[in-house]
Amino acid sequence: MNEFLFTQVLTELEDAVGRENCSTRVIDKVTHSVDYFWLSRMWADRGREMPQADFVVSPKDAKEVSKVLKIANYYKIPVTTWGGGGGTQGGAIPVCGGILLDTKRMNQIYDFNEKGMYIECGAGAIYKHIEWAANERGYSTMHFPSSLTCSTVGGFLAHRGIGVVSTKYGKIDDMVLQMEVVLPNGDIIYTSSAPKHAAGPDLNQIFIGSEGTLGIITKAQIRIYVQPEVRRFRGFLFKNMTAAFDASRELLQIFKPSVMRLYDEAETASLIKKIVGVAKPGAFMNIAYEGKKELVDVEEKILLDIFNKYGAEDLGSEYGEKWWDEKITFFYPGHMMDLPQMFGTMDTIAPYDKIEKIYWEMKKAIETNFPNIKFIAHFSHWYEWGCMIYDRFICDNPPQDPVEAMRLHNQVWNVGVRTAIANGGVVNDHHGVGIKLGRLMKEQYGPAMQVFEGLKKQLDPNGIMNPFKLGL
Repeated sequence: MNEFLFTQVLTELEDAVGRENCSTRVIDKVTHSVDYFWLSRMWADRGREMPQADFVVSPKDAKEVSKVLKIANYYKIPVTTWGGGGGTQGGAIPVCGGILLDTKRMNQIYDFNEKGMYIECGAGAIYKHIEWAANERGYSTMHFPSSLTCSTVGGFLAHRGIGVVSTKYGKIDDMVLQMEVVLPNGDIIYTSSAPKHAAGPDLNQIFIGSEGTLGIITKAQIRIYVQPEVRRFRGFLFKNMTAAFDASRELLQIFKPSVMRLYDEAETASLIKKIVGVAKPGAFMNIAYEGKKELVDVEEKILLDIFNKYGAEDLGSEYGEKWWDEKITFFYPGHMMDLPQMFGTMDTIAPYDKIEKIYWEMKKAIETNFPNIKFIAHFSHWYEWGCMIYDRFICDNPPQDPVEAMRLHNQVWNVGVRTAIANGGVVNDHHGVGIKLGRLMKEQYGPAMQVFEGLKKQLDPNGIMNPFKLGL
């Protein structure tokens, strides 16, 4: 883009969102070029320059977003949406330059509806702020991911996020009623306020998980729940993971605890020992169950009876309560992996008949092909039919050369995710796809990928929305 045309576009964007909300400053472009994606942080750490946007704009509402997208479509300029920058898949990185649309000015609470049991808020609101607003009135959103304090409502929706009490309350897509979405052509639409009805496909599910490739979520109605009368914790130590899976599958046919976290023996011996204090061999599991006291009393008896049948050692409530208090501490410096280490989370999900095999096959594939890399995992989101593996690889001494580091990083992901797919898993459960895993989407979906591509072509014919993300 030549200087004259660049300046013309700049003045039009300033007219759309206000001059003070449109920046071409180097500092703003640099800070929006690195998210929590390991490759972006490594690339910058090694002195390489990440791709930067040409313009950073901060609209205040859907009308201003619409104006920006109309300008972008006219000039065929790429648009990348930015929430809190806490994503791990590179979904917010403006790899093609263009417009970086920062959503955080859209952070208002528009309605607190106790009768309808929802909070209507801007997609740029930090989720913890929404949770605090609910707490002030005796409610909770029941969405507690590790990035609760630094990620936005729209970010969780765009990447289909999940929190630690998901086994009882569901993922973010279970917690949203209606959304306001700006389509690539600038049209503002609303999904139905009664999701999952029979009047055609659920529009929520088209845009949730679409990572800004089909439109921009600007507002959402988030469900609220009455705070539980009691919340109890119990820690257990299983001799092996097979017994834990069998016990959990039986338990979930009867009732749903809010928290179920099973750690493999490697993670039990390392992270759990460090944070919680369990120093015995085996697979540690933390359970939380909550609600009305009378019901929780019954659930506790059922839980203890079933887990005892499968040989679990009851560690009481102390470990569980400590885990709850420290549930986000796991991700702070001093506890979480960080540069100069190379690391990643290959979360996948599958039915019970496949999940343990996937774990062992992924562990074997990673540790066999890359002898200097460790593989650890826990299982943290459970259903009546299966559960999710939150599996990590850790390399303490990755290559210093950034190109070689990227090459090794992508090889590890290829081996791990392809092993998951080959054994009945999926590309990703809740961190999203971004640019990190886009190449693997067609390997999972095969001919079904044309459904996503058809939506993309119809809604975004100029291909301006977050290009090269989600395999689109």
